[in-house]
Amino acid sequence: MTLFEKIISRVIPADIIAEEEDWIAIRDLAPQAPTHLLIIPKKPIPRIAQATAEDQIILGKLLLAAATIAKTENLSESGFRIVINNGKEGGEAVPHLHLHLLGGRQMQWPPG
Repeated sequence: MTLFEKIISRVIPADIIAEEEDWIAIRDLAPQAPTHLLIIPKKPIPRIAQATAEDQIILGKLLLAAATIAKTENLSESGFRIVINNGKEGGEAVPHLHLHLLGGRQMQWPPG
């Protein structure tokens, strides 16, 4: 069971900021920006490279959730970044697909 599955199951506490039937959004414990949230599907998809056509609806819901949450966090006007890490070299730390929603400061380019 991954860390995120334990959070979803309420085995491990988290700062939950929003939740729907098939996803949950929490504050990151090690924020990389003033606002750093994780939007996690409740279905365990290990990483984006392993998502299938069957996952397209939840993937769309995650992006729409990020846009909605960005509004509630007052990030829509100033801007925000959405990041998905894939694999060790991509920065993946938990093998459960999730979106990072970052904002509240100027993002640099290129990232990483």
